[in-house]
Amino acid sequence: MSKDYKIVDVNESNLDEYDLFCHKSKKQGEPYSNKVKWIKERFKEDLKLKLLLVKETKPGWTSRGFIEYIPGEYAWRGINAPGYMVIHCLWVVGKHKKKGYATKLLELCLKDAKDQGMHGVAVAATEGNFLAGRKIYVKNEFEKVDEAPNGFELYVKRISDDAPLPKFNYSAAEEIWKKYPEGFTLFKSVQCPYITDFIPIMKKVGKDLGIPVRFEDIKDAKEAQTIHPIGTFCILLNGEFISHYPNTEKGFKKQLEKKGVI
Repeated sequence: MSKDYKIVDVNESNLDEYDLFCHKSKKQGEPYSNKVKWIKERFKEDLKLKLLLVKETKPGWTSRGFIEYIPGEYAWRGINAPGYMVIHCLWVVGKHKKKGYATKLLELCLKDAKDQGMHGVAVAATEGNFLAGRKIYVKNEFEKVDEAPNGFELYVKRISDDAPLPKFNYSAAEEIWKKYPEGFTLFKSVQCPYITDFIPIMKKVGKDLGIPVRFEDIKDAKEAQTIHPIGTFCILLNGEFISHYPNTEKGFKKQLEKKGVI
């Protein structure tokens, strides 16, 4: 392995030695500690977290990317993917993009799936947020096997050509959304530490626009699999989809402008 980078397997035995990458600048805060509690529970379900460490100008190693994945039965994504390893997040940042690190992280995920005799690897992909988009999966020979409204695509890399294909649970999500016909509704999970930062933003925007806001916690994987393709974050307005990722106030208002809300 190159002397300039290494990839470590973060688990319960070494969790205190490393960071979870997301929100690492605020490790003492509640969002980070909640993610630590969440991920310890997921380790029991064979969740894997691979952390990309690189050498920069200062001595030592710095985290600059990661991949998080889990067997499909326990995935916090709105897909039906038994027998597949499901990627929650793949992220490489800054000047370390386009150096092949994301591919190396994907290769480790695929190896785990092979070693466990699984069908392959699946991921719900979309554009417009900070996670890896469809391009990296296409580059690594993933095939698109399903799609859902609002630009969501399901990609898989099968180990066996005759493996059954996963699919989105989008119709189940739409049935749930009908129960929230008025105002903003935010479905949220501690799986993403950045969601907590967005809560006061959403409250402010709702107050500014005179739109009531409600929050619904996603408590387990079964529930996450029926809420939305991304599974851990979803904003509705009057029962209709608005957004799937936390944003700045300016960015959120721009989303609402595009939807014709303001």
